[in-house]
Amino acid sequence: MSDTAGTESNKKAANKNRIKRMKVSNIIAKNILFLFAVITILTTIGIVISLLKDSIGFFSEISITEFLFGTEWTPLFSEPSFGVLPLICGTLLITFIAALIAIPVGLFTAIYLSEYANRRVRKIIKPILEVLAGIPSIVFGYFALTTITPVLQFLIPQTEVFNVLSAGIAVGIMTIPLVSSLSEDALRAVPDSLRQGALALGSTKMETSMKVVVPAAISGIAASFVLAVSRAIGETMIVTIAAGARPNLTLNPLQSVQTMTSFIVQASQGDNPHGTVGYYSLFAVGLLLFLITLGLNILSNFIVEKYRKEY
Repeated sequence: MSDTAGTESNKKAANKNRIKRMKVSNIIAKNILFLFAVITILTTIGIVISLLKDSIGFFSEISITEFLFGTEWTPLFSEPSFGVLPLICGTLLITFIAALIAIPVGLFTAIYLSEYANRRVRKIIKPILEVLAGIPSIVFGYFALTTITPVLQFLIPQTEVFNVLSAGIAVGIMTIPLVSSLSEDALRAVPDSLRQGALALGSTKMETSMKVVVPAAISGIAASFVLAVSRAIGETMIVTIAAGARPNLTLNPLQSVQTMTSFIVQASQGDNPHGTVGYYSLFAVGLLLFLITLGLNILSNFIVEKYRKEY
């Protein structure tokens, strides 16, 4: 009898120890995960502080109005001008062309993979998209310069060697996998009951896809569009190689322009001495670029939350 009581006591003690160890391990795991989250937050805060600190030196010399609405960007001239509008215009023009390519191609690719492609076809197309997503942007840049630009010059002789159109096409091709992947995930999250109901009511496959499935997944699809635009705005190597480095306030896609990211690359080469207004302009442009992409990411999250549908 005493042996049985001792065994029960040992089991209870072992269970208590096991529960105690589980609690300790859970606390440790929670704190480690929290630490990683804090590191991410602190890194973001550090980037913002760095940009703000050095941007103050710029805006103490140049007014925000002159910076945002000036039409000349010549930081290396003897009489420099710091109107960022040419850089913004070049960035948005390339982004617009990229969006015209990436959004429809990516969306229709996602619809095909989600609604029409069988497993065998998916096994072929998905790896190709993954390879496309993994190609370094510098490769796209030289592809634009050595392949796309000569084709454009053959078709449109007025095309300059460095131009907006070839850079926009290359950025658009690079962004297609992002749109297709996120849009496909949103489409595949739509329950099959909606598809089956539409087909049972006599809708065709195309009508079901375009009038039922796509509207049901619109929040995720729209978010993919916004993220693709944000990615295009932040692209550096393609625009540096293919679009040139001439701050040019133009809407002509056949001419050379400079974007915000390509200016940051140029300025980081050391042409502007440390402590000068030209040097601090690098951080002012970086801060503006950060705010634009941050706004787009916030917009993406807002769209997802506002138009999300629960099934």
